[in-house]
Amino acid sequence: MGYGFSRRDVAYLGSAAGRGALAEVDRLALTPQTYVRDLERVRRDHAHPAALVETVQLRRRAVTKLSEARHWLLTDDALQQATPSLVARHRAARLAGRAVHDVTCSVGAELAALAPVCPAVLGSDVDDVRLAMAAHNLAEHANVLPIEADALVPVSAGTVVIADPARRADGRRTRDPAKLRPPLPDLLAAYPGRDLAVKCAPGLDFDRLGWSGEIEVVSLDGVVREACLWTCGLAEHGVTRRATILSSTRRPVTLTDADPQDIPRRAPGAWILDPDGAVVRAGLVRHYAARHGLWQLDPRIAYLTGDELPAGTRGFRIVERFDYREKSVRAELRRRDCGPLEILVRGVDVDPDRLRRSVKPVGSQPFTLVLTRIGSTPTAFLCTAVDSRVL
Repeated sequence: MGYGFSRRDVAYLGSAAGRGALAEVDRLALTPQTYVRDLERVRRDHAHPAALVETVQLRRRAVTKLSEARHWLLTDDALQQATPSLVARHRAARLAGRAVHDVTCSVGAELAALAPVCPAVLGSDVDDVRLAMAAHNLAEHANVLPIEADALVPVSAGTVVIADPARRADGRRTRDPAKLRPPLPDLLAAYPGRDLAVKCAPGLDFDRLGWSGEIEVVSLDGVVREACLWTCGLAEHGVTRRATILSSTRRPVTLTDADPQDIPRRAPGAWILDPDGAVVRAGLVRHYAARHGLWQLDPRIAYLTGDELPAGTRGFRIVERFDYREKSVRAELRRRDCGPLEILVRGVDVDPDRLRRSVKPVGSQPFTLVLTRIGSTPTAFLCTAVDSRVL
């Protein structure tokens, strides 16, 4: 849960005395080995010791997620829920030039991305502590105004509305749109006819959602981060699904359901490719295959195959193919002197950890075992992994 900050904590941390104290605390190691000694020192030398230590630790955790957070005020929950800076900037780029109202602004991660590209940015929240933190974090941006307001009670007009409903209900993560906070149906009802972008969990059942605009699934460095629901006024014409693949080191890749999706049905090629999770969650596997000259191992399975590995991807060069039986796997691994073993599974009921314990690879050569179904036949592919992202 983390430390429960108060408005008095926030006022102190944002003051000259608080900033000086934070700089001193940041010079402490605060490791498990030194934590008790460091905390005693902070308690002896400063007011609000728990708030100081928590803020320094949160800032250290935040630097890989929020590029602006080195001098921010944060809470543990706010950091966990915050949109990574690269994802927030991607969304902001789609809204450049528009006045925007983030109705669940928390400590301001989205506001920080919007401020440089939008003429006016309004941020509101019902949590007065997080709102005070947002005011501190965005103080240098004259075009940002944080106010206290309920997301379900409109207080702006003529703005694009951004919302990021909390995804936990009764302490558990939920995929039910009606159990989000605020509930998605209530949020949509509060802003009829408005341009709206709603961040939500990528695990939502999009087909059951009945969304009439665009659903964009975004990954960052190979991890699916979110889905964003864009109303029709913000969506690209003819696009209802989009996959956006972001990277800390490479240019973004975008794929939509308006792209070609015709692919051949052929026997497996030389390579197997597991598409980025954003592509799979957005239902754009065939579109991705068509772009890169690939085809599916099986029409119902997301694994792709081809004669060449697309640049900037991780793939698996097929060494051997055989019908999946545990006895056959064990024999093939021994014959190949297999040691380190990665196991990927789609379309067959196999527990990778249990299988690894059962076959007990003890050799020296690393391999990847891809288990899938082709037609009705459980099939194994023994492969070597190649990551062209690092070549």
